[in-house]
Amino acid sequence: MNCGMGFDNDRYLKEQKSAIWERVERFNNKLYLEFGGKLIFDYHAARVLPGYDPNVKMRLLSELKDKADLLLCIYAGDIERKKIRADFGITYDSDALKLIDELRNWGINVLGVVITRFDNQPSATLFKNKLERRNIKVYTHRYTKGYPTDVDLIVSDEGYGANEYIETQKPLVIVTGPGPGSGKLATCLSQMYHDYRRGSQSGYAKFETFPIWNIPLKHPVNIAYEAATADIRDFNLIDPFHLEAYQKVAVNYNRDVEVFPVLKRILEKITGGPSFYQSPTDMGVNRAGMAIVEDGVTREAAKQEVIRRYFRYRCEYAMGFADKETVQRVELFIKDFQLSPEYRKVVEPARQAAEDAQRDKRGNEGIFCGAAIELKDGTIITGNNSPLFHAASSVVIHAIKHLAGIPEKIQLLPAYITNSIRNLKTEILKEKSVSLDLEESLIALSIGATTNPAAQLAIEHLKELERCEVHMTHIPTPGDEAGLRRLGVNLTSDPNFSSKNLFIS
Repeated sequence: MNCGMGFDNDRYLKEQKSAIWERVERFNNKLYLEFGGKLIFDYHAARVLPGYDPNVKMRLLSELKDKADLLLCIYAGDIERKKIRADFGITYDSDALKLIDELRNWGINVLGVVITRFDNQPSATLFKNKLERRNIKVYTHRYTKGYPTDVDLIVSDEGYGANEYIETQKPLVIVTGPGPGSGKLATCLSQMYHDYRRGSQSGYAKFETFPIWNIPLKHPVNIAYEAATADIRDFNLIDPFHLEAYQKVAVNYNRDVEVFPVLKRILEKITGGPSFYQSPTDMGVNRAGMAIVEDGVTREAAKQEVIRRYFRYRCEYAMGFADKETVQRVELFIKDFQLSPEYRKVVEPARQAAEDAQRDKRGNEGIFCGAAIELKDGTIITGNNSPLFHAASSVVIHAIKHLAGIPEKIQLLPAYITNSIRNLKTEILKEKSVSLDLEESLIALSIGATTNPAAQLAIEHLKELERCEVHMTHIPTPGDEAGLRRLGVNLTSDPNFSSKNLFIS
């Protein structure tokens, strides 16, 4: 769905840089900046703020890099339980490695990796060894004694003082990490404690895109953030401390508000004087709200994101990854906007495609799957499964044929290729199904393109599918999900399984 442009990246960069340097100067040119959210490939922000560059924060860092050090935090428990970053389908420790590579590609060096709440967990130790043997400096911080109630113990040699001090040279220290709870805040405060013990002053600030503090509490963009964090029970609220101190309304979220009284006391204990901050909103240097240029566009995009989250959590519930309360919370958001899941334009066409397949008996193994994609011009293309293709393969092939202007009756894959794949899968690899998932189909298409100009022409249009909306009537198989992720589409699916088998490889 083409929503138009709602966000100005250049304005954002200008506002954000100015706010950060003002804060650096306020704290004697030494600031630890907790950098929340996704540092790179922030597709959530790009979906709810049309026009937002998913890598705009990386652009910001590249402009700050000459005066900034960067620390990457990761919670040892996330490594141990192999927590997954959903948009990439990789674990948080793999995401940390990927992020280090990406930062290097942008010319930004990571000063070190901090493994937080480290307790010699086997997987965290292996991760530490892997980094150190690649010449990456690793620091380990234990759980902070006394946290969160005993401020005297927290701000002592047994608390923050027990953590190894990380030598930094530049006035700005970016402290980031994958996911919430990575230990960014504790790392910032531990560094401040050591600085003050060494006779030098420093400060703390927080960078977080969502919720956007200067738009309404119930604005769809802020509700979309609540939907995105429904599984960890985050919720937005009016910052009561900001309202009391300044008689101004500002939006924040529960964890920041809940921890603020303790955090303020910790900062005052570290610095030995009154805190500069009167509210959690004060701590932020967030300027995303200043770069919204078309409010109506962002409202519509955010409503669509809430619906996407609803479908995602329903699928995660079916697979055992989410609980019922998470699904119900997002369902309430949809009802608050007086919407239905079918407000997403590709839902009904996908379901109709499955019904058509069932009526025409074109399904595979008795399961009839449908898929639909909305192209950037609003055209909706459908596909369904068959003995030859998965529904995801079918809809992508139909879409690129449409974009290339190739008549429907022209086959992109000649029989000799499909027969060869069929023989490989059944006779050699001993697989029961010969139907091609999306990854297999794209490989087959690329092979066919060497002799078939139509296939080559169609492949050249694959890039046009990026950021298009896709819905499937069944949870995609691993090969379909990986293929759709690489194409960069916004995928949702109904919470149905594409096979009666319990194991799908």
